[in-house]
Amino acid sequence: MTGLLPGDPADGIGGGATPRAFCVLAPNPSPMTLDGTNTWLLSEPGSDLAVVVDPGPLDEGHLRRVVDTAEQQGKRIALTLLTHGHHDHAEGAARFAELTGSDVRALDPAHRLGSEGLRGGQVIEVGGLEIRVVGTPGHTADSLTFHLPADGAILTGDTVLGRGTTMVAHPDGRLGDYLDSLRRLHTMAAERGVRTVLPGHGPVLADALGAVDYYLAHRAARLAQVETAVEAGYRTAEQVVAKVYADVDRSLWPAAELSVRAQLAYLEDHGLI
Repeated sequence: MTGLLPGDPADGIGGGATPRAFCVLAPNPSPMTLDGTNTWLLSEPGSDLAVVVDPGPLDEGHLRRVVDTAEQQGKRIALTLLTHGHHDHAEGAARFAELTGSDVRALDPAHRLGSEGLRGGQVIEVGGLEIRVVGTPGHTADSLTFHLPADGAILTGDTVLGRGTTMVAHPDGRLGDYLDSLRRLHTMAAERGVRTVLPGHGPVLADALGAVDYYLAHRAARLAQVETAVEAGYRTAEQVVAKVYADVDRSLWPAAELSVRAQLAYLEDHGLI
């Protein structure tokens, strides 16, 4: 049953998720992107302005479908935001800016189009819609989460996925940062009314606290497994992956190796190996 899965995932992907968030699924499925990239169209009910989060890959059909979806809802796209700079989220941003005339705002200046960037703690208002920017580094150094307080929802990019768990993209991503980010999201879910996760891949999660609890427990378990493997004589990241991730599809081992490298660096930094 769906309700038994971590985070209580929705049955399908795409379409309306909250009163202010609509998902357009990009046609780029893979073991790493799950069903594809979720491009999010955000707007205050009754407003004719919209914000797009993560236009996705450079796929003309998808980008035009996002624009068409906004127009069908009677909205003009006024701004584009990026959760982080990975290609499956950001590669289409420059072309999307051409199609919409909107600026692209991101934490990393390399991915911005326009004079303004993003940083944690900012509040963005477009057509009555309030978006709060939360710094959540770890998956990558430039990872951000966007909080929709009116919906009790967070757009997490790759920090929390709708299915499975994410990687820490070492060396840009750091495990210590990622754990701090998960704890920050945990506080938002436990104390600040956040109920819903709108992820960068996979289905919407109705139980934000359950999802983050699962992520924290998973990370702690993997870290303990890596530490045990090192103590048993497995020294290289490749050796540790083969030992610890033996039950994981081998197509995911390259990503797992990045996470293992991040875990080894974390253990070394803390004097545990």
